[in-house]
Amino acid sequence: MKDRYLSVDQVAELLGTTARFPRRLIAERRITFVKVGRHVRIPESAVDAFVAAHTVEPITGRTSHLKAVA
Repeated sequence: MKDRYLSVDQVAELLGTTARFPRRLIAERRITFVKVGRHVRIPESAVDAFVAAHTVEPITGRTSHLKAVA
């Protein structure tokens, strides 16, 4: 499967953020990116991997240790 390369604005829209957030990820080398001349593109698979790596699963089956107040 061929990977789509997204612009910073497209990644920001996909994540529901401003363009500043993906630019910071690029500057801090926290996401894979490709430089095409002066343009920066982020593979869609890198965005998916970033989201998956930072997804927090809910805690289930945990009982409360607090006493019930009647």
